[in-house]
Amino acid sequence: MTPSVTREKISFETCDGVSLKGDLIRGEDPQLAVLISAGTGFPRQFYQPLAEFLAERGAVVLTYDYRGIAESRSGDLAKSTIDLPDWGRFDMVAAVETLAQSAPGLRITHLAHSVGGHFLGLMSNHHRIDRHAFIAVGSGYFGVHHLRNRPLELYFWWGLGTYSLLRWGHLKAIGGWSGEALPPRVFRTWRRWSQRRSYFRPDFDHALKPQHYGEVTAPIRSWIFEDDPIATSKSAQDLMGCYPNAPKSLQLRSPSDIGVKRIGHDGAFRPGRERLWQECWDWLSQPDLAG
Repeated sequence: MTPSVTREKISFETCDGVSLKGDLIRGEDPQLAVLISAGTGFPRQFYQPLAEFLAERGAVVLTYDYRGIAESRSGDLAKSTIDLPDWGRFDMVAAVETLAQSAPGLRITHLAHSVGGHFLGLMSNHHRIDRHAFIAVGSGYFGVHHLRNRPLELYFWWGLGTYSLLRWGHLKAIGGWSGEALPPRVFRTWRRWSQRRSYFRPDFDHALKPQHYGEVTAPIRSWIFEDDPIATSKSAQDLMGCYPNAPKSLQLRSPSDIGVKRIGHDGAFRPGRERLWQECWDWLSQPDLAG
């Protein structure tokens, strides 16, 4: 971290009374606010190199842990009632409000990884976000992922996941799952959605109600990578289709485009990807809202 960038650990509360942990990374003379929403099972510290990069260029950046994840985890996870939609309906909403209070007067933008781009339509305050940068965001439906990845996903959903729920009552970091432990409802909902091409859309009038997917109009630019077996072109397009009224564009990159050998589903956030980060910064910092 350079002397021009500071990091402050914070706690903030959601409207349903859950305390979340976050980091405010602030550069000198900030001109923009950026919220970074994590992928499933990724702690906020994973995104710190990118957050510092953005702060050095003039941003106030908020990273945070969803409820039940990393430092926002509390209590016995096996008894947790946390479900995936809670991250969008409560946690992302509170994070936007916290960032707005911490960066008064600055335009609020959003950089989302994987599941972080799924729940804009559950946010009651989605209109406060000026634009979105999606990184490796795509539908979780296994049928639009790379064929070579399907055996691993079937093992994860029905082998490892089933065993872990029976043994510990939640998804534990074992047997190939290297992410944070997940609450049982989060895993079960994720697994259920992953089995259908329509993904979470059938829940719009039921489990996800009230929802605002058709009201999201902030531009979305989505970056996907040739060697990502999950956020493929088909899965990215399926997910962006959930936001029918938002201007959207898709950016396909190979590892060589940004000067690295591998990106995959999570490599975009590791050091050495500054060429990609600069593209994201250029998009987020544009004053012109044309997508």
